[in-house]
Amino acid sequence: MKKIITFGEIMLRLAPLGYERFVQSDTLGATFGGGEANVAVSLANYGLDAAFVTKLPTHEIGQSAVNSLRKYGVDTSKIVRGGSRVGIYFLEKGANQRASKVIYDRANSAIATAKREDFDWDAIFSNMDWFHFTGITPALGQNVVEICLDAVKAAKEKGITISCDLNYRKNLWTKAQAKETMSKLITYVDVCIANEEDAADVFGITSTGTDITSGHLNHEGYVSVAKQLVENFGLKYVAITLRESLSANHNNWSAMLYDGETAHFSKKYEITDIVDRVGGGDSFGAGLIYGFLTEMDKPAALEFAVAASCLKHSVEGDFNLVSVAEVNSLMGGDGSGRVKR
Repeated sequence: MKKIITFGEIMLRLAPLGYERFVQSDTLGATFGGGEANVAVSLANYGLDAAFVTKLPTHEIGQSAVNSLRKYGVDTSKIVRGGSRVGIYFLEKGANQRASKVIYDRANSAIATAKREDFDWDAIFSNMDWFHFTGITPALGQNVVEICLDAVKAAKEKGITISCDLNYRKNLWTKAQAKETMSKLITYVDVCIANEEDAADVFGITSTGTDITSGHLNHEGYVSVAKQLVENFGLKYVAITLRESLSANHNNWSAMLYDGETAHFSKKYEITDIVDRVGGGDSFGAGLIYGFLTEMDKPAALEFAVAASCLKHSVEGDFNLVSVAEVNSLMGGDGSGRVKR
């Protein structure tokens, strides 16, 4: 069985119930999530051998984060223990024309204060086939940039396939900082995943004829973006998710995969009643990794990834708790939502 490892921060997610606003809610629901952890959970749910590595405190909140991953079959044996706090993010879910909001409280978390010597990458990558990280992780601090560089260099030396979701977060670093750091890291990457904005925010590579605010996307412009990423950084694949956001609850969802020669576009899903869109990009990345590791052809891997991430919009929380059978059913055209008996 193919083995995948992801590296990043898992956070405590605190959110008002339903669609209540921060200022009106007296109760916050507590779950866990984070880009790379979300990918690991999806892959474990699909039956693959998925591990997650980070640094977490030894106290009960740190252990609860570990338990949240173990619950879904993720290998947590490589997690480093230490530090004093778990990062937190607060989520207010948007509705209709009111956007969702995220507030971070992750400064000085265990992973943000980690040291390079905390991670023995030679041992961590033993018998691994795939390594995944996102642009969120190096944004946590210069020390984490160095840890990420150590990781991608070690993975490359072992011949491990490396994927990265650019995931630019303006609340964590500037575009200039992101460009400087990600330009170094991306040269080790085989599969780059991005959304409509990431390539522009991180590398200044833009798509002509697209206005993400109005929801108009120009496919040819994204082919140009993918070609430039491949040419500039030597990538094997570029995958771009295409979200047409008509409102907070109503999106059209599709994606493109470029292999250096051909741009493959998926079918488009209209999602009219979004339950929770957080983790949508992560579920796409996990679906694409699953498709590649199970030797699907490129169009099929793309369709699996898009269908999986479409289903994520129906699941509360960061984790995409769907099965391969459910994804295959949607890929096959059954989006009726009828009761399965």
